[in-house]
Amino acid sequence: MFSGPAGELEGLWKEADGERRGAAVFAHPHPLHGGTMHNKVVYRAVQALTQSGYETLRFQFRGVGLSQGRYDTGHGEVDDYRAALEHAVARGGPPVVAGGFSFGAAMALRACAGDPRVSAYLGLGLPVATESTRLLPKPSVPALLLVGERDAFGPPGDLLRFAQGSARVVVIPEADHFFEGHLEEVSAAIRSFLAEIAGAPRAAAGEAS
Repeated sequence: MFSGPAGELEGLWKEADGERRGAAVFAHPHPLHGGTMHNKVVYRAVQALTQSGYETLRFQFRGVGLSQGRYDTGHGEVDDYRAALEHAVARGGPPVVAGGFSFGAAMALRACAGDPRVSAYLGLGLPVATESTRLLPKPSVPALLLVGERDAFGPPGDLLRFAQGSARVVVIPEADHFFEGHLEEVSAAIRSFLAEIAGAPRAAAGEAS
């Protein structure tokens, strides 16, 4: 448990495998649609992060699991993510990779904007078709946007238009929003991206592909 703006937040901290490269925070899908930190996409993303050398915190947004508070339409959840970033920095130190899946990807992008401790961003299934893109800043650090070819909540074309070269967009063929049957490809794409940015200059930009 760690302190959040609406009370205590529940989290799981996983140590890095091998040589440590930094810390990471990864957030879960929408709380009102069954999203929790135990989601299988979240689990596989965290596994890829720790395998790549990042001590990783996954956590429950307010009102989920043991986390205190109530759902706050994405406003308070951004503050929850910032509290998780603070906890990860205090426990593991910078640099920090910020990321999330679906709703969690949107909260992470909003929460980490302008934070100098954040060195990279991972957005899986960023729901640009349902989240207001007016509230979503473009990534300002090396970023990977991972999307299924059949994602109805963030279609690849919409995602590419949103990114406009600010991030690397990787489309997984035949996959839907939940990457059903394609989780190994998700893990491999994350590990590849993290391996590429390891040791890269802080100001390096992503690229769309």
